[in-house]
Amino acid sequence: MPRVAKELSALEVKRLSQPGMYAVGGVPGLHLQVLPGGGKTWLLRVTIGATASGKQRRSEVGLGGYPAVTLQQARDKAREVREKITQGIDPIAERKAARSALLASRATEITFEEAARLCIEAKSPEWKNAKHAQQWTNTLTTYAFPTLAKLQVRDIDTPHILEVLEPIWKVKTETAERLRGRIESVLDWATARKYRDGSNPARWRGNLEAMLPKPSKVAKNGNHAALPFAEAPAFMTHLRKMEGTGARALEFTILTAARSGEVRGAKWDEIDLEAGVWTIPADRMKMGKEHTVPLTEEAVALLKALPRFEDNNLVFPASRGGELSDMTLAAVIKRMHESETKAGHKGYIDPKQTDKNGNPKVATPHGFRSTFRDWAGETTHHPREVIEHALAHQLKDKAEAAYARGSLFQKRQALMADWAAYCAK
Repeated sequence: MPRVAKELSALEVKRLSQPGMYAVGGVPGLHLQVLPGGGKTWLLRVTIGATASGKQRRSEVGLGGYPAVTLQQARDKAREVREKITQGIDPIAERKAARSALLASRATEITFEEAARLCIEAKSPEWKNAKHAQQWTNTLTTYAFPTLAKLQVRDIDTPHILEVLEPIWKVKTETAERLRGRIESVLDWATARKYRDGSNPARWRGNLEAMLPKPSKVAKNGNHAALPFAEAPAFMTHLRKMEGTGARALEFTILTAARSGEVRGAKWDEIDLEAGVWTIPADRMKMGKEHTVPLTEEAVALLKALPRFEDNNLVFPASRGGELSDMTLAAVIKRMHESETKAGHKGYIDPKQTDKNGNPKVATPHGFRSTFRDWAGETTHHPREVIEHALAHQLKDKAEAAYARGSLFQKRQALMADWAAYCAK
C-alpha cells in the first residue's frame, strides 16, 4: 500500500517547476510529473492483480496533462482507477481494449466519396471504355456528392438517397436512373468490403419502387431532342458559317451520322482520307464491335481543312489538348438557336418534345442521328438494314442479324452521299 503523502493545494501544485516526480496526496500513489521541458502530467502508481507467477504487478496509469486536468479532477480520476482495481478490473488492460476497439472502428470508417472513388478504381478494368470512369465520377460529383460525400457509408439510409434523387427524378429521369444504379453499386461495394451492413437503400426493387414513380411513367420525353429533317439543310448552311473546332466536330457528326462521343474521340490514325474510310475500333463503339464509316467528299474536305498537331493524334482536340466535351457540341447548337430566336425565327427545336416548363426542347447533337434516320426512312429507298448499319445499330431481329454478317459498305457509301447532298441543299 503506497504511503499517504501530504495533501498539496492547487496553488502548491502550480508552483512545482523543478523536473521530478511529486506526490500530491489525497489519493495513494497520485503524482505530478514535471518534465525537463516544463510540461506536467498526472501519474497514478498502482499495484494490479497477480501475474502468472503469483507476483503483483506495479504500474503507472496516466491521468492526463496539467493544467488541462486540474488537481481535483486528477484525484477524482485516481479514485475511479483504484475502485476498478478493488473490483478486480485491470484499468490498463481496459484502456488497451478500448483503444483497440477505437482503432478497429476507425478501420471501418469510410465516407461515400472515398468509397465511390475506390469502387470506380476497382470496377474500371471491366469497362470497355476508359471514359466510363469519368462519366461515373462526373455523375456522382454533380448529383450525389453534395449530399452524400462526407457521410460515412454505414450511416447512409433511404432518406439520404431520396434527397439526392427526388429533385431530378421527373425532370432528368434517365440521368436519375443511371445515378441511382451507380449509388447502389458503390454501396454494394462498401457492403462487400465490410464498411457497412444491412440492405442497400439505393436498391429499386422492393425499396425505392414504393416511393418513386416508375421511370417509364415520368420519362415521356426521354429521347434526345432532334431537328426535323426538313430543317437540316438550313441548319447545315448556318453551321458552316460557325467557327471553331466544336462547330467542325458537330458538322462531321451530322455528315457521318455517328455518335458524338465517337467523333470527339476520333484519331487521325483511324482515318484513311484517300480511301474515304473512318475505322472506329471496337473499344470506342457502344456495341463493342469495330465500325467502318464511309466518308463522303464533303466529310473528306472538312477533314483536310483541319489543322494537325504533332503531339496530338485527336482529329478534334480541345483547346487544352484533350477531347472536346459533349457540352461543346451542344453549345454550338445553343448559340445558333439563340441567334435565330433573336432574329425573330423559331430556332432549332424539336417540336415533339418539351421541357418541364412546356417549352420546345432545343435540338441536341445526338438527336441528329434521329434526324438522319427519319430522312432516310421517309424520303429514300435505301433498305432498312443499310440505314441501321449506318447508325451502327444492332438489328433487333436475331435471325436477320445472324445472316447480316457483312457491313454493306458500298450501299452505305451511296446512302451517306445522298445524305450529304441533302444537307447541302
